[in-house]
Amino acid sequence: MSGHSKWSTIKHRKAAQDAKRGKAFTKIIKELTIAARIGGSDLDANPRLRTAVANAKSQSMPKDNIDRAIKKGAGELDGVIFEEIIYEGYGPHNVAIIVEVMTDNRNRSIASVRHAFSICNGNLGSANSVQYMFDRQGSILVDNTVIDEDRLTELILEAGAEDLNTENPDAFQIITAPADFDTVRSYLEENGVAMLSAEVIWNPQNRIEIDNYKKAEQVIKLIDLLEEDDDVNSVHSNFDISESVMAELG
Repeated sequence: MSGHSKWSTIKHRKAAQDAKRGKAFTKIIKELTIAARIGGSDLDANPRLRTAVANAKSQSMPKDNIDRAIKKGAGELDGVIFEEIIYEGYGPHNVAIIVEVMTDNRNRSIASVRHAFSICNGNLGSANSVQYMFDRQGSILVDNTVIDEDRLTELILEAGAEDLNTENPDAFQIITAPADFDTVRSYLEENGVAMLSAEVIWNPQNRIEIDNYKKAEQVIKLIDLLEEDDDVNSVHSNFDISESVMAELG
């Protein structure tokens, strides 16, 4: 299945754990603010904001928090101005990594990201140094206990999705072309399908399989460091883990 890896399963589980903490709210608020700043506060005219609001609701964010973030982004309230930055580089063992940042301090962010790469034997690269190895695609996660595969398949075919990944034990992953992402997400919403998350991701064209436990630990350490940074919104890489190493990682 396009976009699937054993590491992605680990990441989805980790994301579910993160949602129980406060960091998920921080990321969502930043996305709401940026989406409103770029496209305005009208949900009907701003697909990115519609997605951000849907994600906020899926995480049970209070309506007041959502409205306040949108108003700040649209300039209706005073607030911090965030900008989006993409950093690229190579981690240990030549693993390509893309880091998406939302920050109010560009200097702080670049210093933090560079430090993480440096202490993990990686190298921060220039713009487009690894982006060419990835494709953009929509990714929507749906709890596989709330809808059966046949019904979801029927819905996403009607909506124009590209693929359905059923290998993740915790969720179905719906894959879309970037241009169709909001249409598919909106169609699922209209049909009462609750989504765990909806985002446009960087999907690697090819993956590097790590078949050594220590090497896998080194790559995971860098990704964890990056994801723990409050300015980092998402991290994408082209590495996968062999079955034997997965067993060791538990």
